[in-house]
Amino acid sequence: MTAKISGRFQQKKFQILRLLILILAGVAALGALLLPLASRPQNYQIQLGSVSTQDYQAPRRISYISNALTQQRIKAAESAVANVYLPVDPAIARIQIDKLRKSLDYINLIRNDLISDESQKIEDLSKLNDIHLSKESATKLLNIEESDWQLIQRESISVLEQIMRASIRDTQVSEAQARIPSLISYTFNDENSQIVQTITSPFVVPNSLFSPESTDNAKKEAVAAIQPVEKSFAVGEIIVRRGQIIDPVTYEALTKLNLITSNNQNREIVAASLFSLTFTFVVAFYFRKRSQTSNSIRQLLILVVSFLFFLFLAKYLIPNRAIIPYLFPVAGFSFAISALFGFETSLFLTLILSSFIAYSTGDFYGLIIFYMLPSMAGNLLLGQGRRISTFFAAGGITGITGAVLILALRLLEGTTDWVGLITLVLASFFNGMASASIGLLLQFLISQFLGITTAIQLLELARPDHPLLQLILKNSPGSYQHSLQVANLSEQAAKEIGADQLLTRVGAIYHDVGKAMNPSYFIENQVTGAINSHDDVDPYMSAATIIQHVFDGVELAHKYHLPERIIDFIREHHGTLMTRYFYVKAVEQNDNKEEGIDKSLFQYPGPKPQSKETALLMLADGCEARARAEKPSNLEELKAIVQKVIDFCQSEGQLEDTELTMRDLNTIKTAFANTLINTYHPRIRYPELKR
Repeated sequence: MTAKISGRFQQKKFQILRLLILILAGVAALGALLLPLASRPQNYQIQLGSVSTQDYQAPRRISYISNALTQQRIKAAESAVANVYLPVDPAIARIQIDKLRKSLDYINLIRNDLISDESQKIEDLSKLNDIHLSKESATKLLNIEESDWQLIQRESISVLEQIMRASIRDTQVSEAQARIPSLISYTFNDENSQIVQTITSPFVVPNSLFSPESTDNAKKEAVAAIQPVEKSFAVGEIIVRRGQIIDPVTYEALTKLNLITSNNQNREIVAASLFSLTFTFVVAFYFRKRSQTSNSIRQLLILVVSFLFFLFLAKYLIPNRAIIPYLFPVAGFSFAISALFGFETSLFLTLILSSFIAYSTGDFYGLIIFYMLPSMAGNLLLGQGRRISTFFAAGGITGITGAVLILALRLLEGTTDWVGLITLVLASFFNGMASASIGLLLQFLISQFLGITTAIQLLELARPDHPLLQLILKNSPGSYQHSLQVANLSEQAAKEIGADQLLTRVGAIYHDVGKAMNPSYFIENQVTGAINSHDDVDPYMSAATIIQHVFDGVELAHKYHLPERIIDFIREHHGTLMTRYFYVKAVEQNDNKEEGIDKSLFQYPGPKPQSKETALLMLADGCEARARAEKPSNLEELKAIVQKVIDFCQSEGQLEDTELTMRDLNTIKTAFANTLINTYHPRIRYPELKR
């Protein structure tokens, strides 16, 4: 009861710890999404009319309706529309001629005034509203002969009538006044002509008036004919160079490409928060189905750290860049996770990472496709990553797939030139090779931190020329052969139940390495008919010697730097079972009484098998030993032996901490029997020739 309560408490603790890690990861991911906001060119105080502090390139292809260019075209069209004037209004000419007549009548009154002196008359002439006479002109006007004055009056009216018949706009008054001398009769001398011009000029006014309504309508028609101006930028195209002025068109382009944001970024912060919250929930739901152990927490922690490292690096390098998004090795993260944690976890986390990296780049879906499909293709080839060459082959496939995607999408758009296409294709190939290198390095680092044994390490350990295997082969060849048979047996069963075949095989090869320290005490290393090393030894001492091979094996494993996962096979392959042969001998020596015999002296230290792989080793070890001892003659007898071993291990509680199901055990029984029948099949005694 206490154990159950303790187990539940431990599981609850792991759940809380896992949730805390995921929440912190979500907050950190949100920080990564907001990082580009702080690093955008807004920090350089880019404003309309300011000087650019650096070269700005288009990070992606973009095409948009440019309001700035459209407004420029609208203003040009409005400026091109001439002012609209009304037709010549004869009433204006009549009014002006009437004003001229009244002014002439006023001058006649002053000229005919017999009371006032000349100075008074000059002062009176200066009071004319429309005609402004200098003192000299007024004196000439008063002293001119009456006959000449009459001619001047008639000529002034005639000239004004001629001028006002033509169209005169507000901008043409000076031009019309300048034509007056050419209209005065040549019979007038210069002095009288000047008087006519002086009298007539003030009455020349526009007779074709400006029409604001008609002009506005004309401008509206011109504006209505203007089509919106579309502006495009290719990937990598220069928007503005350092030292140039940020004009409205440039400022608009920088804004459209998210290179400049407004000071109010609340909307972007809210959007990024919702995005991070959604994906954090999805990730938490995914990891909810995984087992909650201290090792799983360590795995989650290293996954989170690796994920955030790639995410922050991407958010620092990619924004506002054209080529770097296609150089960034997302597949390197995918390869390492696939080799260590499986294809499913890699696919899931690569999708999440790609989504976060592509967020707010302006090419969200395009980048997700570019990151996901090549990574998936590379992982399908990579598998467990058993060889270094496999990593680089996967990187090559990733580069090829990415290049094909680039060509397919860019050719469809038809906006990228061949230089740009070649650049992106080369970037994709570099991405693939970089991903292979980074994936290989990251796999090694993570495996060292978590104590996970990689496929490459396992293959190195399985080489027959490994120093420890050479030691086993030299000191205990029988144990070496036994280990190989157990390895074959457990490997085939691992394949059938979906366990790690390579790990199972390598663990089985090394499980009895401790026997190399005292090989003669183990039956497989003894010569048939020779003296048994245990015959003259106390059963307690024999049991201790046999049990010691576990401790010796662990010591040798540490000496030769075997991974902890392989050492688990050495520790767990006997679990907490007893050396029953020597226990029975001890009971026999005690008058067949079990009382007074300390069973712990005959019991292996354990622990019990903690995984499917070590459980398979325990079962295979027992089945191989029994089959060798009982020498079955057919498949049914082999199945019976296997069933006895499975039943015994179950009854002793050795399989409690594994995830083996009854279906797995039935599959294991069949696999063991089919493998053993090929080893212990009956053989024919070959006859000899009689000489």
